[in-house]
Parts: sequence; structure tokens; C-alpha cells
Amino acid sequence: QVQLVESGGGLVQPGGSLRLSCAASGSIFSINAMGWYRQAPGKVRELVAFSISGGSTNYADSVKGRFTISRDNAKNTVYLQMNSLKPEDTAVYYCNANLRAAATGYNGNYWGQGTQVTVSS
Repeated sequence: QVQLVESGGGLVQPGGSLRLSCAASGSIFSINAMGWYRQAPGKVRELVAFSISGGSTNYADSVKGRFTISRDNAKNTVYLQMNSLKPEDTAVYYCNANLRAAATGYNGNYWGQGTQVTVSS
């Protein structure tokens, strides 16, 4: 019953900005961490940014200084503000959460459906 719902993807020109959102819902006891991965054609899925409970974050070297991850704990939502976008940022972006499901009491990883981000002129 746990679900991650993403929004905010789309087409943008180089140098532009997008803001991705991911809301976790369902029978959730607690969220340990939330973040974003991406997968471009022909490439492996890679970590983009991650936020751990307590405030620590980490970013891929390729997005440092351009992307910012943030969380709204009251809404169980994570955001990814993407600025100065480059064509090489084009990928399907996936939300990921490590959380404890209320139904089982177990920790586990959950994935969103993915949202396409295309950076092109």
C-alpha cells in the first residue's frame, strides 16, 4: 500500500530549471531517507541526490552546485530543484525512499514510477 508519486518532469531548454516532487503515501510508520536517481538511455541507474533523516544530504558530482534536494516531512514529500540544466541531464528520474512500512514494521526501499526530464534546444 506504500506508494511514491512523482511530478514535475518535462521538456526544458539548456540553462533552464525544473522542480521535481515526490510524495510518499500509504501505511508508513517512518521515512528514513528519500532521494532521486536517474537513468539515461544506455546507462546504469545512478544516484542524483539523497536526503537522510536528520538533515544530511549527498549529491552526484555531476549535479553539485546546480541541484538542490529538500524535504517537507509533514507531507512526506521530497523535492529536487534543478537549475542550469544541461543536455546530459536528460534521463528518467526516479524517486526512492527507504522507509518502515506500518503494516509489517520492516524497513525497505520503494520506487516511484519515474518521470522524464528532457533538456534540449
